[in-house]
Amino acid sequence: MHTALAPFLGLRTSPEAVKQAEKLLMQSLGTIESVWLNGGAKFLLGSPQPSIADLSLVCEIMQLEILGDDVRDRFLGAHEKILIWMDNVKRATSPHFEEAHELLFQVKARMLSKAAATNQASEPSTKHKIASKL
Repeated sequence: MHTALAPFLGLRTSPEAVKQAEKLLMQSLGTIESVWLNGGAKFLLGSPQPSIADLSLVCEIMQLEILGDDVRDRFLGAHEKILIWMDNVKRATSPHFEEAHELLFQVKARMLSKAAATNQASEPSTKHKIASKL
């Protein structure tokens, strides 16, 4: 909320809330790996097929996409079991997985576009501006 949605919506952010949320996220990802993905199974709790729990949890984790690739990779990069599990769920549910997350990727593209436009507008231009003749 405070990293992606609040700035996108023009709301104030709280650095303390960001720190707390990141800490909770990292603890949660660790628990997913050590408890729910313990062992070498493809899906949660050793199931040979994806369950509603797999679908629900992967959709929650997919929301990290909105933060951008660098931030998402910072959170998930150290969690190889989660990345493999997510890929297993994607492959097992394809093409429906992609269809279900289409809106998420559209929002991500809009947010990145808005962020790029904001950054570009705030950077001083080194080119001379030409006055309009209108």
